[in-house]
Amino acid sequence: MSSGYVLALDEGSSSARAVLIDPQGAIVGEASATIEASFPHEGWVELDPLDLWEAPRSAIVAALARARVDASQIIAVGVTSHRETIVMWDRRTGRPVYNAIMWMSKQTDAIVQEWSERGLDGEFRTRTGVRNDSFFSAAKVAWLLRHVDGVRERAERGELAIGTPETWLLWNLTGGAVHRTEPGAASRTGLMSLERAAWDEEFCAILDIPTSLLPEIVPSAGWFGDVAPGVIPGAEGHTIPILAVLGDQQAGLFGEACLETGSAKNTFGTAGVLTVNVGGAPRTLPGMCSSVAWRFDDTVTYEAEGVVFHSGQTIQWLRDRLGILPGAAASERLAESVPDSGGVYLVPAFAGLFDPHWDRNARGGIVGLTLESTAAHVIRAGLEAMAFQTRDNVDNLRRNGVSIPLLKVDGGATRNNLLCQFQADILGIPVARPQGLERTALGIGHLAGSGAGLWRRDEIVDRWHLERVFEPQMPEDEREERYQGWVDAIASVRSLPPRRTGSRGSASSRGGAGAVSSAAAEPATAIRDTSSVLSPSSPAQIAAPVPGKAAVSAA
Repeated sequence: MSSGYVLALDEGSSSARAVLIDPQGAIVGEASATIEASFPHEGWVELDPLDLWEAPRSAIVAALARARVDASQIIAVGVTSHRETIVMWDRRTGRPVYNAIMWMSKQTDAIVQEWSERGLDGEFRTRTGVRNDSFFSAAKVAWLLRHVDGVRERAERGELAIGTPETWLLWNLTGGAVHRTEPGAASRTGLMSLERAAWDEEFCAILDIPTSLLPEIVPSAGWFGDVAPGVIPGAEGHTIPILAVLGDQQAGLFGEACLETGSAKNTFGTAGVLTVNVGGAPRTLPGMCSSVAWRFDDTVTYEAEGVVFHSGQTIQWLRDRLGILPGAAASERLAESVPDSGGVYLVPAFAGLFDPHWDRNARGGIVGLTLESTAAHVIRAGLEAMAFQTRDNVDNLRRNGVSIPLLKVDGGATRNNLLCQFQADILGIPVARPQGLERTALGIGHLAGSGAGLWRRDEIVDRWHLERVFEPQMPEDEREERYQGWVDAIASVRSLPPRRTGSRGSASSRGGAGAVSSAAAEPATAIRDTSSVLSPSSPAQIAAPVPGKAAVSAA
């Protein structure tokens, strides 16, 4: 067995974490750095590509210092990140052409509508397993090609590259030497053939997206490249290979040891995602998406996913926007101060309803209020909404013949015992919480460590240890009555008038990025000067943070 430490990089849309794992598979050091979003117009959500690189790099330095580990002791790196977000950059300089368009942004709605009118909705589902929707990456790429000056011409000359965040991290980690991804992350773009686990060149042509922009797709475990000199201080003269890459939900599925067909987990993060291993063939279920879980050598494993946009973010909204929660950690105490929600339901459809409903025009609401309702009732309703949304997706699986006898859970929100117990109660099945809730980082770290010879890949099953099982305690008639109240609350928000659209005001330029052409429906925010972005011929640098952006970190 080899010795040394594995570095797991886990980048979400609100923070980036660096985790050091020792040869016994234990976390010995970790650090995180915040990533903040900007909201240039109503429905637009963007991230600074520099933040997507600077945050994990600074977290690496902090994690090494806290663990008192020398960078030369790192023997492998694993990378996992949020998906669907798109970055486009210059291949020669490494300079982004525009902000990263985040997964929840709706600035591509007009393109999605155009494609729908062309009859492409079914093509997306049958070819790629995902939907023709602003959530996925395809329309984001098309938006950049249409609305950022000069991008179409530069793309057709082969000067530009695109990628979801893990690809952007690989590019910067390797000093611009590697432009790669793996099938799990690629399957969330809407540009990959699900059956072949390869880019669908014919479909890209239909969407008018040059394939020259796309990264190479390689297996999820293997050599992705070496960390470039100067990227990790103290590692000079030491070769550090990157040996595993996965999308965050796929890494969580692996980290939860869901290696058998039918095994399932639900991650409670900013979003909530129910993920089920469906085996060696794609299975596109109504109300859910089908994606690649991972590819090991020539073997592809598939998953079905039910995505809920606003899970932990609901608690953040109660804290930061509604102002009735002093901190996320207080949510359990305040929710427990009342016996139940008092008939109050909070439907967090801030950007619409997602799986299994997929109604982007739905609006959020708090229903069932009376003069006796208190802030504690609303907070409890917010926590319960996280569990109700999971049941929506579990019921959808049941309707389509997929049995879920037990649900594994992870993510920081599952430290909340009330949430886990209510999840078991409203599902009517046991909920299993593991030791070590950050299964995403542990999953990608274990996969990278197996490539370095620290352990076998399938040992992840032996390293999953149960911390607590929450058994259902709620009587069945109460369970169904509570859930019917949720169904009624969903129906009430879906009956609201359409959203009003409008700009939040002109967005100021940060300078240095490609200008947005007049073809855009609204002007967009250009990113700040990106001269410090890693280029193939220059060392990585950390630039000053951008002031004035609103944080979207998960509770």
